[in-house]
Amino acid sequence: MFSLRSSLGAVARKGLFAKQIISHNRGFGTTLAARVNSLHSLSEDEQMMKDMVARFARETVQPLVSKMDEEEQMDPSIIKGLFEAGLMGVETPVDMGGAEASFTSAIVVIEELAKIDPSVSVLCDVHNTLVNTVFRTYGNKEIQEKYLPQLAADKLGCFCLSEAASGSDAFALQTKAVKDGDHYVINGSKMWITNSAEADVFLVFANVDPSKGYKGITCFVVERDMGVAIAKKEKKLGIRASSTCQLSFDDVRVPASNVLGEVGKGYKIAIEILNEGRIGIAAQMLGIAQGAFDVAMPYLFQRKQFGSFIGDFQAMQHQYAQIAVDIEAARLLTYNAARLKEEGKPFVKEAAMAKLYASQVAERASSKAVEWMGGVGFTREVPAEKFYRDCKIGAIYEGTSNIQLQTIAKILSKEYKD
Repeated sequence: MFSLRSSLGAVARKGLFAKQIISHNRGFGTTLAARVNSLHSLSEDEQMMKDMVARFARETVQPLVSKMDEEEQMDPSIIKGLFEAGLMGVETPVDMGGAEASFTSAIVVIEELAKIDPSVSVLCDVHNTLVNTVFRTYGNKEIQEKYLPQLAADKLGCFCLSEAASGSDAFALQTKAVKDGDHYVINGSKMWITNSAEADVFLVFANVDPSKGYKGITCFVVERDMGVAIAKKEKKLGIRASSTCQLSFDDVRVPASNVLGEVGKGYKIAIEILNEGRIGIAAQMLGIAQGAFDVAMPYLFQRKQFGSFIGDFQAMQHQYAQIAVDIEAARLLTYNAARLKEEGKPFVKEAAMAKLYASQVAERASSKAVEWMGGVGFTREVPAEKFYRDCKIGAIYEGTSNIQLQTIAKILSKEYKD
């Protein structure tokens, strides 16, 4: 099994960002060049991470992609490999078993995995950008020290917010938690929960006081053996190897010490973490678009019709040139949102833009890839059709496209009204 852990440890020890030394006795142009980088500029450590994950995806994931898709099951060796490679604690501190890398590193990991298999990508994405981030941001010292090392080593996490009646309106959730001594008793159900079939740690959002509306929503850390029942596993159009299940909570007793953050502040956690998570989904969609493009382009210069390569016909040239532009634009939006988040600047609008546009580009790129490859592209012999199926979820989860548009419009209207 290919392992990145030792390399990632070296990355963490060396530090992510070297301080730039700018000479003030040079001309303006030279100083500006020393200070300003393109959005494609990755630190040495981020580039190392990108290269290592690309290799992991090719050597470890790719041989199992078709089998996992057909069986609609994540191969346990893939999950084990992700942990052994150090990819399940990308931002987690070194002293808790993680790589202590940048948020952009996590985004690059998600993108590289999605180029090979979006199902593996989203498993890693949800675990890193949602679950780990909630623990790091809102967990007290005791909760962090207990769970972050487990989540970096071998315990898969999932984020349990959605219910049958609460999708886009997440705060309409009906799951309840009632205080009983030094425990809470949780009753209710969740739907469409990614990673739930394999997860050991569940972040469950439940209302401790429905009379307060969304201000009663609280986040609980629930372990599988506390009584979580994994119900129906959905059969899906795409990302089939990624488990998406219904969950049932029937008098599940959770220690009061397992409240993550403050009681009644679960709504704040959900809102803030999903804003960040949208950058992860943008990276996944970006990876799908690039993966489909990379599969189709060589074919255009292998197959001839009417004595010429398909890729040399002007009509085809215009099509793949446009898709290349779309992918580049999606990458810039995604990387920009990631850097803004890292810098502590407002990024909600940019995250929504990146998620919206990258999901649109993934659909266009994968659809064109199937068309360009003709009859071959329509078969399961090549991965083009799988990228086409996998991309559709990007317009749905972690905020539908309409929700992204609403978010963007709300921020824009405020900017211009002010």
